[in-house]
Amino acid sequence: MAKISTKILSSILFLLIIYTLFFTTPSYSLGQKVGGITQIKDVKNNKEIQELGKYCVEEHNRNLQKKKDSNGLLSFSQVVEAEKQVVSGIKYYLKISAITTSTSKPKMFDAVIVVKSWEKKKELLNFSPSPSPATK
Repeated sequence: MAKISTKILSSILFLLIIYTLFFTTPSYSLGQKVGGITQIKDVKNNKEIQELGKYCVEEHNRNLQKKKDSNGLLSFSQVVEAEKQVVSGIKYYLKISAITTSTSKPKMFDAVIVVKSWEKKKELLNFSPSPSPATK
């Protein structure tokens, strides 16, 4: 009976070690912590990010047209900065340069969009003028 107890004890000890290693080690995805916000490099040459920026501007314009407000329509220029975060999908934080049709002047906008590729779905969560940088 002592041999059975030793086998059971060693199995329990093994499972306890595996459990401890699994639940106390941070989760990493490609060297980055899951859920953390990471900078996207070379944004200007990233076709996917530029397409997302264009989509955000088009959605903003669609929302204005639904409200029958053509003042403030934008023409997409480019995404100048981008970050991403793994959530239920991928959440992108974009800084977009767009030209206002009313003044023909470029302005900066912040957009937040979630992409769920398995559902083939994009959802624009926020689109707003970017705050002016603080003057020193």
